[in-house]
Amino acid sequence: MKKFGLLSTAAAVLTVAAGAAQAETLRLLTWGSYAPEEVVRLFEEKYPDIDVEVTYSNNEEMIAKLRATRGAGFDLAQPSHDRIFAVQEEYGIYKPLDLSKIDTASMQESLLEGVKANTTIDGEVYAVPHQWGTSGLMADITKAPDLNSWDDLCDPQYAGQTSMRLRRTILLGMAFAAGKDPFAAYNDLDEYQKLMDEVTETLIACKANLKAYWNGGDDLSNLMLSGEAVASETWDSTAYKLYAENPNIVFIPPETGALAWIDTFAIPAKGEADDAAYKWINFVLQPEIVTMMSASTGAIASVKGAIDLLPEDKKAAVQAAFDEDDLNNLKFFANIPAGIEEIEGKALDRIKAASE
Repeated sequence: MKKFGLLSTAAAVLTVAAGAAQAETLRLLTWGSYAPEEVVRLFEEKYPDIDVEVTYSNNEEMIAKLRATRGAGFDLAQPSHDRIFAVQEEYGIYKPLDLSKIDTASMQESLLEGVKANTTIDGEVYAVPHQWGTSGLMADITKAPDLNSWDDLCDPQYAGQTSMRLRRTILLGMAFAAGKDPFAAYNDLDEYQKLMDEVTETLIACKANLKAYWNGGDDLSNLMLSGEAVASETWDSTAYKLYAENPNIVFIPPETGALAWIDTFAIPAKGEADDAAYKWINFVLQPEIVTMMSASTGAIASVKGAIDLLPEDKKAAVQAAFDEDDLNNLKFFANIPAGIEEIEGKALDRIKAASE
């Protein structure tokens, strides 16, 4: 009996030890650079019972992965604010947030309320903001000092020296440059089709002006730093990083307004680590972590005073790019209704086919 008791005690100790060794896993589905190794390390130090597993993705892939599993496989996702409402209504891949578990008081009120307005369904909120930024133009101002409109990328004076990415952003930008508001046309698919047809013809005609289409930040950085391109459509974060290497390369908000996005926190419908997800959200909203995160992403956090929390080089780049009027002129991406992305996809396919 004494021997059996000792064995039972040993088994219990081993069971406890095994349980401690099997830490809870927080499975993040996020953008590249949104979970820098140092931030993950500090989080795991603070919460030694949580292991962080990171899968890098983008909006389209996040939606596809969560649709395929009906919201399973991940515990925290970071879709952009305009990619949640329609997807949630159709597929139900997220669960409502418990805002009492999130430090929303630290968030910029306008960003928080904007995301809540875009992601509230039947009174339930499905996302809160994390990082935000813009898409617009970038130029070497010693070589393209007057560039200030999306369609300037097609100006013959820059023939063979401009670049853009074949994604929906350039379609929207060119629509604004033509004096149209693409977001206002979202609810009329016939009107939107007509607008995209016009933009498609413009971009097909523009292809001879381009040095290349870029696919990622590294492609674009190489084009600009080498001087092969003097101007491009860009994410502001890429321009900010290049500004640190060459202060002649600056982000330029288009005269019609830079297109603004907000990447969010959303919890998948079948996530299994909600408490860990809330801990991660609050952890990365802390001022010292905000600075580390922005150094990695190049984007601006959703917290109050976020520009002051940027690393010094990026703070200088933001201040060189935006004035108060530019910030007031931002065009935030609107919720995408069904049918819009199909129209845009066909437009992009036509442009791509014409460039081959």
